[in-house]
Amino acid sequence: MSELQAAQVRVSEIQDLVDWLASFGGTTEGGVTRLLYSPEWVQAQAALKQKMDDTGFSTYFDQVGNLFGRIKGTDERNGVILTGSHIDTVIQGGKYDGAYGILASYLAVKRLVERFGKPKNTIEVVSLCEEEGSRFPLTYWGSKNIVGDYSPMTIEALKDKEGISFKQAMGEAGFPFDEYKTKKRDDIQHFIEIHIEQGSILEKSQLDVGLVSHIVGQKRLTVTLNGESNHAGTTPMTERKDALVCAANAISGLTKIAKAEYPSLRVTTGQILAKPNVPNVIAGNVNFTLDIRHHESEVLEAFCQRAIQLLHQLAKESSIVTDINLWTDISPVPLDTKLHEELNKKLAIKGLKHTTMVSGAGHDAQVFGQHLPTTMLFVPSKNGISHSPLEFTESFQLEIGVSVLMDYLYELAY
Repeated sequence: MSELQAAQVRVSEIQDLVDWLASFGGTTEGGVTRLLYSPEWVQAQAALKQKMDDTGFSTYFDQVGNLFGRIKGTDERNGVILTGSHIDTVIQGGKYDGAYGILASYLAVKRLVERFGKPKNTIEVVSLCEEEGSRFPLTYWGSKNIVGDYSPMTIEALKDKEGISFKQAMGEAGFPFDEYKTKKRDDIQHFIEIHIEQGSILEKSQLDVGLVSHIVGQKRLTVTLNGESNHAGTTPMTERKDALVCAANAISGLTKIAKAEYPSLRVTTGQILAKPNVPNVIAGNVNFTLDIRHHESEVLEAFCQRAIQLLHQLAKESSIVTDINLWTDISPVPLDTKLHEELNKKLAIKGLKHTTMVSGAGHDAQVFGQHLPTTMLFVPSKNGISHSPLEFTESFQLEIGVSVLMDYLYELAY
């Protein structure tokens, strides 16, 4: 087989695996719906386990359904190198988010063993059971159990939209709640996750790889504005207590501040509800959300305070009562960048264009990064689209990611 033919086989291999895994939960619209502990989830994890068994990995599930494929190292005194991503999807999601990270890790480790034999440090490929929060109102169930951040109390009262309890779903999937105990793993030396970017920076800059330095922190607020409903035709503009106008001014004002003073910050209002929501009545009550993200805690905190001050100021000017509820407060996480520095030369030798970047989305690497050295890599996303059946990454870009991941894992484990 020529070098060109071998390269074509490798490119086809990762694409075929992505397409294969997408068949578990594939929808008629071309997307994937694979929710935690659903039949599709169970089938996908079982199929992945079988594939890893067939290629020489020692496999096992933990108590919550994280699947591990283990290649034992020659020096067991060293910690485990853990690599992978999450198996669950959003409803009607794409086939690359999460899944690519698992399959790229599987292929990278498989090829390293075929070429170099057993590693010095034990490597485990993980298919994390949950990250998205699409079925139950919690996220990172897989990774947070590995680092000991969750307990049985976390899920005690949780139910999905169908009224099925978390405990029931867990048991039906083969992981009885009665056997679940929190146990933090202390043998992991390093976690590395490769993922599609879910943004357009790499594609627009015509880059092959993104080396992630930080994962942004997030603050999410719900703002309630209570004004006064009244007749749209008879109430003078100067006498109105219009909650919707107040909300609009706040959203517009914060957007302008972010663009002018905080170019790396993201602020979004994705949900808004006005009451009574009638065409000819002034809105007396408005609820809306603010999603604020940045990779520096100081900047995140400063903008959040600016937002609260502006909201109170605008509400006071219109005689509106305001209530602000901060319900998500996640700190930014700096990732381990030592490997980036060491492997820049290898990337250059391969002719790969890369950049150091910040992740604006949350990932399992964010959870691990608070407890142990963690590395994250991105490959491009077509048009920056994700969480959609239109999610797409070119096959050759998927293969580049596998190749780069192999270099990183070689440095860590060999």
